[in-house]
Amino acid sequence: MLKIAWSPLYCHPLPEGHRFPMEKYNILPEQLLYEGTVKEENFFSPGWLDDQWILNTHEKLYFEKLKSLSLSKSEIRKTGFPLSEKLIQREIHIMHGSVQACLYAMEFGIAMNIAGGTHHAFTDRGEGFCLLNDIAISANYLLENKLSQKILVVDLDVHQGNGTAEIFQNEQRVFTFSMHGAGNYPMHKERSDLDIALPDKIDDKAYLDILNENLEPLIDSFQPDFIIYQSGVDVLSSDKLGRLGLSIQGCKERDKKVISAAKRNNIPIMCCMGGGYSEKISHIIEAHANTYRLAQEIFF
Repeated sequence: MLKIAWSPLYCHPLPEGHRFPMEKYNILPEQLLYEGTVKEENFFSPGWLDDQWILNTHEKLYFEKLKSLSLSKSEIRKTGFPLSEKLIQREIHIMHGSVQACLYAMEFGIAMNIAGGTHHAFTDRGEGFCLLNDIAISANYLLENKLSQKILVVDLDVHQGNGTAEIFQNEQRVFTFSMHGAGNYPMHKERSDLDIALPDKIDDKAYLDILNENLEPLIDSFQPDFIIYQSGVDVLSSDKLGRLGLSIQGCKERDKKVISAAKRNNIPIMCCMGGGYSEKISHIIEAHANTYRLAQEIFF
């Protein structure tokens, strides 16, 4: 059964005019239920992740400043979010959702988090709408509990997974692979194990050819026993922050290649949603929904 993390906390309201589309976290599950892709029993509600698993990735001082709402104005500005207790609760529920989704993926082959993909959070700070790094926390949870020995992070959000790269820069059991816009945020890139910087306006064929040339050889050489997939849909040509040129169909083909590779190689995969900032919310929802449709089609 496909298991999907979702919580009402994911939809924490932001000030009017904020460019982060919180409404997608409500609309996406409604769409998946309406069209029959999933049923209510596919969803699970994440809870409170124990501090030890957050501190296994993030510095104690930083996490204490988050919980006490004592970040400086500069630190708050870098996150892009107005700081609040509800926001911190939301973030911790997202972390638990991804960790639990990893456990479900080990049972069923694949699992999803409707939020997550917070790859701009570093060990000691938040950036770019990310306060804590669910990719890193989940990977470290699997390693610490000896549930996995080699984890491949496939990050196909339009923005480089700079926080994830920094966290795992000296961890050979985690391979970080990021395909991202060369001229996009963050302007200073960290060093992933494999970075592929893409030109503005790259089209479906060129993008998919590059993914083909790298994904399977990487799986063959690294031999991961778990994959964490950051499937941001800000690669769309319609995305306000993206600058790449993919169609919705091209984005679907991207997801199909990653999810099919996991299935073909018998590797459990956890998918977290990442970014998506198209002007029309319908474009965001359709592109995200394709990831879930493919998960059902390929694994079940």
